[in-house]
Amino acid sequence: FSFILTSLEKLEVSPPSPGQLRHVFFHNALPFVGFGFLDNAIMIAAGTQIELSIGVVLGISTMAGAALGNLVSDLAGLGLAGYVEALASRLGLSIPDLTPKQADMWQTRLSAHLGKAIGVTIGCILGMFPLLFFGEEEEKLEEK
Repeated sequence: FSFILTSLEKLEVSPPSPGQLRHVFFHNALPFVGFGFLDNAIMIAAGTQIELSIGVVLGISTMAGAALGNLVSDLAGLGLAGYVEALASRLGLSIPDLTPKQADMWQTRLSAHLGKAIGVTIGCILGMFPLLFFGEEEEKLEEK
């Protein structure tokens, strides 16, 4: 009977350590900073250009221009995804050393989701930088 208990104890996997969970967090966050940055920057730039060019000719609304800018941004994101992940791995972002059971634990999944959410949030905020350059263009349009 004690042999069975000893075997069962060996089968139990300890949860990931705080250091491993931090590694999972950053492993997921860093690429999503890049995705969020590119997504927002491209969407703002493309949406503005679409509104100022095609929007004027076709008479589409600001929201339609934004939606088309989002389409361009999403398509660019699909094409750039591999480059963002390659850059993250070049920066030394290694895969966390976890057993398959540890990788499937709720703590690990939560850490990964939080990393993605916080990463894309930071990236989207940083990706708003094109807005710094549009104030002058809008003033020129209003003067006309």
